[in-house]
Amino acid sequence: MDHEDCIFCKIINGDIPSAKVYEDENVYAFLDISQVTKGHTLVVPKTHTQNIYETPPDVAGKLFERVPAIANAIKRAYHPAGMNLLNNNEKIADQSVFHLHIHLLPRYDENDGFSSNWQVHANNYSQDDLQTIAQTIGSEL
Repeated sequence: MDHEDCIFCKIINGDIPSAKVYEDENVYAFLDISQVTKGHTLVVPKTHTQNIYETPPDVAGKLFERVPAIANAIKRAYHPAGMNLLNNNEKIADQSVFHLHIHLLPRYDENDGFSSNWQVHANNYSQDDLQTIAQTIGSEL
């Protein structure tokens, strides 16, 4: 997608209204229109990057550097019992807006409408399997 058609770029540029939580020269944070839970905030880099795979280290650093402060502001404002940080990459992982973004999802109780529980495969990996997987990933760094 060309960034001129990106809804988050349009929000950052002020072409589409948003409920802004935070802004500086590198990052824009605003309330998710869906509000899965009260205070559900999206933190996005102002530099258009489609997903974590395409994000330059300096853009990622500036984005993630601000996440704790924004998360703590939500914590102080609404006193959630916990918080999920979520990032989806590619359609198969439920990415719907193709501009890197971090969801900050305050959690108030176990029945607040969000679940991050996933099914663990019955055939667990052996320690040897885990070491092989780790080495394969590590060899790509």
